[in-house]
Amino acid sequence: MTQKSPILLIFLVALAMRLALVVALRAMPIGLDDMFQYDMLARSIVAGDGYRWYAQDDLYLVQDYFKTLDFQIPADYDPRGVPTSFRPPLYPAFLALIYWLTGVDADRFFTARLVQAFLNAALVPLTFALARRIFPEKPRIALLAAWIVALYPMLVMYPLALATENLFYILFLGSVLSLTLAVQTGSTRFFLLSGLLLGLTALTRSVILAFGGLVILWGFFYLRERKNIVLLALTLALTISPWVIRNSLLYERPMGIETAMGYTLYVSFHPESSGTFQYGISLDLIPYLDDAERDKVGVEKGLEFIAADPLRAAIELPISRAGHFFGLERRALQYFYSNNFFGYIPQPWLSIASLLLLLPWVVLACSAAFGLALWPWRRDTFILPLAVFGYTLPHILLLAEERFHYNLIPLLAVLAALCWHGGRDSLRAAWAASRAGKLALSLALLAVLLLFFAWTGELARDWPQLSQLLSPDGNKTGFPY
Repeated sequence: MTQKSPILLIFLVALAMRLALVVALRAMPIGLDDMFQYDMLARSIVAGDGYRWYAQDDLYLVQDYFKTLDFQIPADYDPRGVPTSFRPPLYPAFLALIYWLTGVDADRFFTARLVQAFLNAALVPLTFALARRIFPEKPRIALLAAWIVALYPMLVMYPLALATENLFYILFLGSVLSLTLAVQTGSTRFFLLSGLLLGLTALTRSVILAFGGLVILWGFFYLRERKNIVLLALTLALTISPWVIRNSLLYERPMGIETAMGYTLYVSFHPESSGTFQYGISLDLIPYLDDAERDKVGVEKGLEFIAADPLRAAIELPISRAGHFFGLERRALQYFYSNNFFGYIPQPWLSIASLLLLLPWVVLACSAAFGLALWPWRRDTFILPLAVFGYTLPHILLLAEERFHYNLIPLLAVLAALCWHGGRDSLRAAWAASRAGKLALSLALLAVLLLFFAWTGELARDWPQLSQLLSPDGNKTGFPY
């Protein structure tokens, strides 16, 4: 077989699996506040009302659902909704384009999920292309990485969610591939493309700006590609600047891509928080419909929480967030199954389904740790580990959930494929080759041990809840997200 035919086959398998799931769950409603907000923003854009949320009908719906909350409705409230900057604009605009083309009707979620299935499946050839550029002499690594992405359960399921990750996945991976090509070729066009893709990725989730900043510093001072890096930085800035200017004019003060920092600080540093999203705490700021007021209150309270216990903020919470970020992939299953989205699943099928969802992450994370120990550190290979680090660090410092690591799966797939490709022989050779190899493998083993320690603690901590979930009435337990 040629090198083109295997990747086409893998792509078609990935696409078929995602489309089959979307079609099978065609009538599945959206299930989280995030999804509801993205949908209302998209509907507002299509209606010609601008970037607004909580229009009158949506506000009534939310008030009816959260009957105990005292919503802070602005005095100048417009029935069309409140202009907002809490959510970055690109994913709602993506949904709005789909709605505009196909209609804002009861089937709009199904249509969006179909489009997202194609986007998600496109991760397969992109992952393949990235691995081939890094390891041109080892095509099997690219095929292994592509199969991991094609078959990874949470990636197969994610097109069902109306969530930014569906667009972020493709833009983030495209940015890493483009940067790799830029370093390999030295071509200005790839640096410009990288700046554009990083800007679009930031307009989807601004957390990627940390990685963009690291790329600029690394490229300017280490690669010494100063002209191209300046062009990259300018392209990134020009891409995000219209939205930054819009937000600054809206609130009459300098603003960024989104006004979510206050919410993040409040939820993450709250005295009862473990550094992750927690349902009860997350409701405290929901009543503020004015983004500027919510952000102000959140920042003030968040800084108060930090000042009240700086050691907890600096040491305990980052460790806890690391556990959440690299945690087992069970939160989505737990929420959707316990709230009866899928109906009752009898034993032993529920336990088998749970293992099929949990074990791939265990295998992938451990394999990627050893793959990183075997990594060939060159100018053009530095981008992938830098992307993993640059994306992970802000979550460890601010707010972490296990679903946030899904964005790294294509990159970790390349690391895992490197480990699997060489097998035990490559590990033995690295150990025998040098002290650096011994140190890298020892650190990989330590990372794996820490992961298992965290996973065991997570299961022990939540076992009462998990046992309810696995019981005959588990689909009616109604656990919050």
